[in-house]
Amino acid sequence: MTVERTETIRKIEEMAARMRRTILEMSLAAGASSSHFGGGLSIVELTATLYGAVMKYDPANPHWPDRDRFILSKGHGCLGYYTALAEAGLIAPDDLLTFEKTGSYLVGHPVMNRDRGIEFSNGSLGMGLSLGIGVALAGRRRKAPYTVYVLMGDGECNEGSVWEAAMAATQFRLDNVVAILDRNNFQQTGSSVEIMNVGDLAAKWSSFGWDVTEVDGHAPGEIYDALKRPSSGRPRAIVAHTVKGKGFGFSEHNNEWHHRVLTKAQYDIAVAELAG
Repeated sequence: MTVERTETIRKIEEMAARMRRTILEMSLAAGASSSHFGGGLSIVELTATLYGAVMKYDPANPHWPDRDRFILSKGHGCLGYYTALAEAGLIAPDDLLTFEKTGSYLVGHPVMNRDRGIEFSNGSLGMGLSLGIGVALAGRRRKAPYTVYVLMGDGECNEGSVWEAAMAATQFRLDNVVAILDRNNFQQTGSSVEIMNVGDLAAKWSSFGWDVTEVDGHAPGEIYDALKRPSSGRPRAIVAHTVKGKGFGFSEHNNEWHHRVLTKAQYDIAVAELAG
């Protein structure tokens, strides 16, 4: 382990901690508007690693043609996306407190705003990977050196469009696309096993011809190493085993926090947990 890598991982961990605190501030400021709290917290380390150490982008030039592209296919996880964009210098920190308020550009699912680093509108589950395949194909035809990162939910893999896109990526040999699967084992109305059991996701993606890595989705070192692996000439999938609601005792593994209003009392409990 090099000194440089150790320092990089430390910075990602610190960024993720700040993002969790900011998610609390955003959720409390949203007031009576409930937020997708659990699914935003489960992706914090994933987006922190991408925006903190892996992706190419320029906050002073958000339309830079060679920038890497990020697609949040599970659009309801936007709390873990907007906070990363703010850390990256693409969203003003004060704007985060307008989340889900009238007139805000930061709504409950991302709406395309490339000046602020929001590449695409997302929300209909099962669509993001197909979009990513198109963006990757466009990059190849233009000989543009960018990578497309698509962050998906495990419940989203119930959708047939996901598997059509997975086949297409292999067919077109798209080694410039990376699918990251937030394997938190829950979806809106219950556990993924109960609703539609997709079984061994790593084995499934591998059977579709993808180069697959499994990681602890809350361990920045594992995520970083998986994302920095040299290309094998195939599309890559990272199955990240995560905890829905990660970071706070009342929300971890608790699917009631898929979409819920955060109270001031719960906010105080969460802040104390972060301090401890």
